[in-house]
Amino acid sequence: MQIRDRIKDFRRVRADTLRPHPRNWRTHPKSQQDAMRGVLAEIGYAAALLARELAAGSLQLLDGHLRAELTPEALVPVLVLDVGDEEALKLLATLDPLAAMAETDAELLRGIVDEVQTESAAVRALLDSLAEEHPLERDLHEQSLVDVTIPASFQVVVQCRDEQEQQGIYERLTAEGFKCRVLSL
Repeated sequence: MQIRDRIKDFRRVRADTLRPHPRNWRTHPKSQQDAMRGVLAEIGYAAALLARELAAGSLQLLDGHLRAELTPEALVPVLVLDVGDEEALKLLATLDPLAAMAETDAELLRGIVDEVQTESAAVRALLDSLAEEHPLERDLHEQSLVDVTIPASFQVVVQCRDEQEQQGIYERLTAEGFKCRVLSL
C-alpha cells in the first residue's frame, strides 16, 4: 500500500480567519471548553489544527474548531492539507472516532493522572473522570468485594442423559411451579 502525504503546507494564521467547516458534527460542552482553556493556559498550543485551502484562498477547518473558537486572536499552527470536498468529509467523519478506538492501559493512565499537576479545576475534573472511567483491576476487585451483596439462593442441578430427558424434567418442574433454567455445558 502506498501512503500519500497530504500535508502541503504549515502556516501560522490568526484563528479568527479560519472558516469552520459547515458540516462539523462535533459539539463542545462547557466542561470540554473549560478543560481546553485550562490546557491552553497551562501548556499552550502543542498540536496543529488541520485545514484545507479553498478556491478563494481562505482556509477551512477540518480539525481544531474548539481551539480556534477559544483563541480567536491567536496565531495558531495549521497544517494545510491537499484534500477535496469528499476527502474533507471523510476526515471530518473519521478523525475523532479513530482516536476514540484506542484502548486504555489503565495502569499507565493512573500513573500519569496521579503525577499530573494542574491549577485548573476543569483539567483536574477531566483527569479524575478518566481515572474513574478506567479503574485499575485491583480497584474493581476491591469494589466488587465491598459493593456486591448476593442474596441467598437455593438450587438443584440435575444432570440428564440427553436433551430429551432435560426437556422432560424442565417441563415437569415448571408445571409444579418451580423457577427453572435450562443449561447445557
